[in-house]
Amino acid sequence: MPRPTVHRTPFGSAHGTETGLWTLDSGTGVVAQVLTYGASLHSLTVPDTKGATASVVRSLATVDDYTGKHPYFGAVVGRYANRIANGRFTLDGDTHHIPANDRGHALHGGPEGFHTKVWDATADATEHSVSLRLTLHSPDGDMGFPGALDATVTYTLDPAGTLAIDYASVTDRATVVNLTNHAYFDLAGRGDILGHRLEVDADAYLPVDGDGIPLGAPAGVRGTPFDLTAPRVLGESIGLEDEQLRLAGGFDHCWVLRGPGGGLRRAARLTAPDSARVLEVWTTEPGIQVYTANQLDGSFTDASGRRHERHGAVCLETQHLPDSPNRPDQPSTVLRPGETARSRTELRFPHLEA
Repeated sequence: MPRPTVHRTPFGSAHGTETGLWTLDSGTGVVAQVLTYGASLHSLTVPDTKGATASVVRSLATVDDYTGKHPYFGAVVGRYANRIANGRFTLDGDTHHIPANDRGHALHGGPEGFHTKVWDATADATEHSVSLRLTLHSPDGDMGFPGALDATVTYTLDPAGTLAIDYASVTDRATVVNLTNHAYFDLAGRGDILGHRLEVDADAYLPVDGDGIPLGAPAGVRGTPFDLTAPRVLGESIGLEDEQLRLAGGFDHCWVLRGPGGGLRRAARLTAPDSARVLEVWTTEPGIQVYTANQLDGSFTDASGRRHERHGAVCLETQHLPDSPNRPDQPSTVLRPGETARSRTELRFPHLEA
């Protein structure tokens, strides 16, 4: 069996710093490409059941496209993924303000979050796997967050075709942290996920207001378009009459996963229309944000010139629950000195086992 390999090629300059494109090759058909800009998953090539290969994630063409304003294609977002209401939270008696960048609220760490940074990278390859370790220092006060934070994101690809993403963060002062990857998945490579089937291992979700802020406690999914406890066609689900779907233009909601957080368990299963590719998302996180690319409008293209259209992909963002710093009833996202915030997400492709 071929050994996994890793190599780097230049990808251009971002904010005066050279960036790299790292290629992780499993040796068995699955190939991941990761940018040091935003620690972004730029490409994830996966064979289908007949051996035909295609990338299952959407990307942009050049470093200038990534440094421009875009909806987080493939990026690691932080210091706090998802929304913090009004860009404000109180921790240990001090109130902190994060610049608002989404309808008066802070989204994905603010306008200059981790997705806009060039990360440092080191690679390692063994006969069993290949990995890329990316690190970022976020100074005290970065985007209004307290404490100097050192974040590490490690992508590991094994011969079975599983891509694992491990997150670890430490701080010198109490802060909040919630990291995720914002890949846009399209298993068929056709620019349309309405025919994909999605199953989410959750019995409850968080209804939101018109700004995407949770209204309160989780609500049961039973009897609603959010019941994905069995596989459902995405186009049929988001096409139903429902006020939550109308407000968001589709799914842009966080499901509360079954079971206690901390242990690795399945969160979601996405199947291409012809079942030629299947993706399972496994995670240690308590929630998963499902976003059906409701705001894409064809203004972004990939290297082939293909436009990214509305509902052309789906994001499956494993994470803590939105606005947790303001909601003591939710699992805590507070990180204190001497602690390490860790999480793991795995992208598995069970059709490769057939």
